[in-house]
Amino acid sequence: MRLGVLMFPTDKAIQPIELAKEVEARGFASLWFPEHSHIPSSRRTPWGGPQRKDAPPLPEEYWRSHDQFVALAAAAAVTSELQLGTGICLVAQHDPLWLAKQVASLDAISQGRFLFGIGVGWNVEEMANHGIDFGTRRERVREHVLAMKELWTNEEASFTGDFVNFEASWAWPKPVQQPHPPVWLGGGAGRKVFEAVVDYADGWMPNRHPSVEHIEHLHRVAEAAGRDPASIALGMFGAKADPEYLDDLAGRGFEWAALGLPPAEPAKVLSLLDRYQPLAERFKVA
Repeated sequence: MRLGVLMFPTDKAIQPIELAKEVEARGFASLWFPEHSHIPSSRRTPWGGPQRKDAPPLPEEYWRSHDQFVALAAAAAVTSELQLGTGICLVAQHDPLWLAKQVASLDAISQGRFLFGIGVGWNVEEMANHGIDFGTRRERVREHVLAMKELWTNEEASFTGDFVNFEASWAWPKPVQQPHPPVWLGGGAGRKVFEAVVDYADGWMPNRHPSVEHIEHLHRVAEAAGRDPASIALGMFGAKADPEYLDDLAGRGFEWAALGLPPAEPAKVLSLLDRYQPLAERFKVA
């Protein structure tokens, strides 16, 4: 297992270039940036989704973050080994033709260091401003991913679906990683998420500690669909900075875990990175 970090890269926090340099210098394996295009100030949807009750106020980093692809491209330019991930990309809110090019370009510019973390999203009004019906978000994400895979892997690609349609087309650059950067689907343990992982993702990355039963459930869904459970990788967002906790993840076959960083001034973030560095060394992969 390799250890990384996750942070909202905001205009008030340590900036992506400095952060990326410091993260790589301390031996961490990956750096992940989330995204939100904007947050409607009505705040009708509770933090986490309509079903969440008694949610606390939404932190301001959700509406202050840099564009994740711009930030990751800047990070790629000043690092050489650090893997760079979207954690997560709100795929339904993107035009898949443009998003496919962004992913392929970042993978090419970073020489194959990009990790494509995706999710279906939770903010109803944010999606509505993009013209997205919240009830169709899962189906849209699926079609967007399948369409992008066509663009990444074929010299001439086309796609016909309910939400995505384009005629036979050329689209370059192609990703450096073959057949494409790994697609990591986020989301809590449950049938819908597991079915989506098995259908079109390379791995599952929950942000809450998954139990042994959750992993077994995922594997049963894979077997029922005719997919080898061993082909589904595991990663973890929001992991605890605790050796025993991380040892447990590693022992259960997780490929990576990411520790959270606050979107704060450089001194605070660098102090935390220094505290976390022994853990990065502990889980360093040669």
